[in-house]
Amino acid sequence: MVLTRYISREIAKPLGVILAVLVIVFASYITARYLADAAGGLLPGHAVASLVGLRVLIALEVLLPIGLYLSIVLGLGRMYADSEMTALAASGVGLSCVLRVVLGVSGGIALGVAVLSLYLRPWAYEMSYQVKARARAEFDISRFEAQQFYRLPQGNRVAFAKEIHSGRKRAENVFVQRDVKDGVQVVWAREVDQEIDQDTGEQVLVFRDGEAYQFAEDPGPGYTFRFRRFILPLRPEPEDTRQRTKAASSLLLMDSDSRGDVAELQWRLSTPLSTILLSLLAIPLSRTAPRRGKYAKVLVAVILYAVYYNLALAAKTWVEHGAVARVPGIWWVHALFAGIVVAFLFRADLGFHLRRR
Repeated sequence: MVLTRYISREIAKPLGVILAVLVIVFASYITARYLADAAGGLLPGHAVASLVGLRVLIALEVLLPIGLYLSIVLGLGRMYADSEMTALAASGVGLSCVLRVVLGVSGGIALGVAVLSLYLRPWAYEMSYQVKARARAEFDISRFEAQQFYRLPQGNRVAFAKEIHSGRKRAENVFVQRDVKDGVQVVWAREVDQEIDQDTGEQVLVFRDGEAYQFAEDPGPGYTFRFRRFILPLRPEPEDTRQRTKAASSLLLMDSDSRGDVAELQWRLSTPLSTILLSLLAIPLSRTAPRRGKYAKVLVAVILYAVYYNLALAAKTWVEHGAVARVPGIWWVHALFAGIVVAFLFRADLGFHLRRR
């Protein structure tokens, strides 16, 4: 029991620091993205904090396993560097003891990751989509700056205005480009006002005194027409399939035969397994000579994790597009990785026996 608590404490020591650093780095990255949208007038400032918090919650299913993985590498690596593992092996303590401790710690973390992945992940995605939908509903042309290009709430439209009158929600000399079925349409208007449609209650952009040009993708004639008044509704974009899948509950995904739903469910179910596999791999990766220090294998550990994670993401995409069947789905990646973990552990077990001799 004393040995179990000691090894557990050595693993837990770097976990908090590593996890805090990972969360801060990820939150900083995602905050910069949302602040750029807020600065561009596409996102209200009050929505940034909510979206960052939800994205961090979603990311924890990945950050927790890699944090535990690196903490095991560093914690046990410190024990190897200080010859404590050599002393344990000489005292008759085998690899099985270290395995039991790591499995106990990783099992608890894996349970938390399962809750995050199966329940909190879809909830957080649903909430983030609602926040974005409310942000689009609060679209305000007065937040834009003149002579800047912006993407309107309808994602296939890019707008530019030479002058903007914030108080009246009016823009002058407005240029809008949008993709249409057979090519590109360009609209120019002398002025644009943001108003509320009296019939529907929706926000609309009213273009006045302008011209529209449509260019076909294939060589051929386009056309031009003039208008005195043109109304563009500011309806949010319809929810796409990927958004609906990510926000769907795990129970609903179990009853679906859609390739996207199958891939999403397999990803959620695989995250606890990945947590345990990474923890087991960290044991042999932590082995280092005393003179090399506890950081000797960190780079190798990061590279192996990057290969594993990106291969799992690729497998998920292949299942979504039908390139890989539901069986083996994404499980072949984890089976392959499990084989690598067993091979590393076998070599580590031989090292323990050699030390005892």
